[in-house]
Amino acid sequence: MSTILETRGLTHIYGAGTPFERVALDHVDLKIEKGEILGVIGHTGSGKSTLIQHFNGLLKPDQGEVLLGGQSIWNEKGKCARETRFRVGLVFQYPEYQLFEETIAKDIAFGPTNMGLKQDEIDERVLESMRAVGLDESMANQSPFALSGGQKRRVAIAGILAMRPEVLVLDEPTAGLDPHGRDEILGLVKEYHKQSGATILIVSHSMEDIAGLADRLLVMNHAKVLFCDTPRAVFSHAEEIIAAGLDIPMITKVMLELKKRGHDVDTSVYTVQQALDALRACKAKGGAR
Repeated sequence: MSTILETRGLTHIYGAGTPFERVALDHVDLKIEKGEILGVIGHTGSGKSTLIQHFNGLLKPDQGEVLLGGQSIWNEKGKCARETRFRVGLVFQYPEYQLFEETIAKDIAFGPTNMGLKQDEIDERVLESMRAVGLDESMANQSPFALSGGQKRRVAIAGILAMRPEVLVLDEPTAGLDPHGRDEILGLVKEYHKQSGATILIVSHSMEDIAGLADRLLVMNHAKVLFCDTPRAVFSHAEEIIAAGLDIPMITKVMLELKKRGHDVDTSVYTVQQALDALRACKAKGGAR
């Protein structure tokens, strides 16, 4: 894989020089590979939301730089390249609150229109994006405000997909949804990744939601990167993750408890199947120590 997004010494300070000064990012070095799904985890105030807003130039670094495809997104005059917003699509938490057009089609078309595309191309992208998020084409001329919460979220996500970004960043895409709605959105993300091959970053509070979807997990803590590795490697540090104020998958908790009770089990597991394999391996070794 090749690197699509990179940060070098990325630092961001809120309220610099005031009594309310707070370091939100502290010299963060990170490489995100083309085509991967990266889960971004961290407690409130860890820096994860500040981090993702640097990827498409919504926030400017106080120190360090952000590179997209090997090139800095900021030029010598301190301006962010306009195309960055189209190449890195950011879907905010509760994106349905940002809908504003009178029809679904017009809302989805907003980004492609700003890209200066021809109308035929815009229309094609609107329908393509509607299909990608599971919205029937017959709904194109309906008002987005008449939809359910889950459907509104799909429209908002479709509006970003219509720009065909190289990198799709989703900030808490399942926030406020019931379990069925959560599974639907995560399923759509997985299918979109399969079909498009785009790089996807998903910010979440839930290790449970993200562990089975992501190729790697980025764990933020106190403005720094705590871990950035495969889920299996990250969960091998389960006790450190808990100490950082984060939760871990229930099955990992079960294995940690078994370990405490003297069973020589692998505590890096995070799925039921992995746990079954670990228990079989433990039994083959002779069970409890």
